[in-house]
Amino acid sequence: MRYEFRRIGDGRQAVLRETKRAVTPFGGLVVLLELMRRHQLVEKVRELLPFRYASNRAIAPEHTLLAFWLGVAVGARRFAHLQMLRCDEALRSLCGVRALPSDDTVRNFFARFGPAQIEHFFAALWRWHFAQLPARACVLDLDSTLFQRYGTQEGAERGFNRVRRSGRSHHPLLVFVSEPALVLHGWLRAGAAGGGAVEFLTEALSRLPATWSVKGMRADAGFFDQRLLELLEARHLPYVIVAKRQGHLQEQVRRITAWTPVDPATAVAEFVTQLGAWSRARRFIVVRIRLPDPKERRLLEVPGYEYRIMVTNRQESPEWLWRHYDQRAAIEPRISELKSELGADGFCLQKFYPTEAAFRSVLFVFNLLGWVQSMNPGAGPQRRPATVRSTLLTCGAIAGRSGHKMVLYLSQSWGGLSARMPLLQRILSPPIPTSPK
Repeated sequence: MRYEFRRIGDGRQAVLRETKRAVTPFGGLVVLLELMRRHQLVEKVRELLPFRYASNRAIAPEHTLLAFWLGVAVGARRFAHLQMLRCDEALRSLCGVRALPSDDTVRNFFARFGPAQIEHFFAALWRWHFAQLPARACVLDLDSTLFQRYGTQEGAERGFNRVRRSGRSHHPLLVFVSEPALVLHGWLRAGAAGGGAVEFLTEALSRLPATWSVKGMRADAGFFDQRLLELLEARHLPYVIVAKRQGHLQEQVRRITAWTPVDPATAVAEFVTQLGAWSRARRFIVVRIRLPDPKERRLLEVPGYEYRIMVTNRQESPEWLWRHYDQRAAIEPRISELKSELGADGFCLQKFYPTEAAFRSVLFVFNLLGWVQSMNPGAGPQRRPATVRSTLLTCGAIAGRSGHKMVLYLSQSWGGLSARMPLLQRILSPPIPTSPK
């Protein structure tokens, strides 16, 4: 088949033809696949999955999950988008699987998950995943977000919603490990759900290997809860949590006369007080920020300033604590990336627990992309998933054969093999042993 046309730029003739050779736009996925192979991820998934298929002709469940991960990594934001991989013969040959699943096959895979299967599989997968990473002292950032839901989905309820006041939503909880940002744990909750932070954080801490340590935790006012503070103090975990606006705390702020300037627009102070239902007094840090419009009024009836109050059990200076908490702002873009670039809010099924299984699988893709970047420490700050997709995973490639071996020819105009070889070599090189000290 042949079609002649004229190029839009210079008007010269060109020809369209077909080729029977297998072509893929995702040749760069070889880096992600090699990372999985190096750490035997597919074998670990096969071991941990709580179910198997009886039919010999069915696509193996671990291969179905692998296809879902790859689809999310290259830009799928709905189950229907996974069809683009099913017709990619070059990618199928690169993976070494008999077939790639359809979107219905992936839906049926997640439909097998109930609460017991989710806890059995994802808890063990996360423990294994973090055990593969170099141990470090980390800071945990606790946060929540909203997933807008349309139609009829189990657990989608009317709750706090800035975008659609009467709209239904899910209200997930997330906890991140900072620098580089990785998701330690995630819950999908009903839209009207509140609380549960104590149980959630207890589960999250159980997923960290014994070689990791927590040097701090940060959270916004949604987690200002006596039970959570007691849990952190019982585990001797340092925390900085924004306090809710309460009359007693506002009165304490009004009494402050000694402010320590941090910069021309910011000053800090501190006080110790015990709220009515609390079992003990705690330290509070107050940050006063000068507003650009002196007529604007915020938390307190003092014109020209905005006040932020934080509770903490740390002993550092108020200036250090303010800067320490301010670094938590880096987590907000990560939540945006999960939703806008990995479709964490897009893979929705009618049943709640299958939707949560898909949600947690997307979180694992986020960690995989962060894991790949950690193999290249000279690449600078952690990049967005869309940036990793366009610069690393996307590469035109043609599948061929050399004797009995499958060969994938990566296009040089997309960086080719030479641009990815240093990262492949780091993935394949064994980790440098560290001293027990």
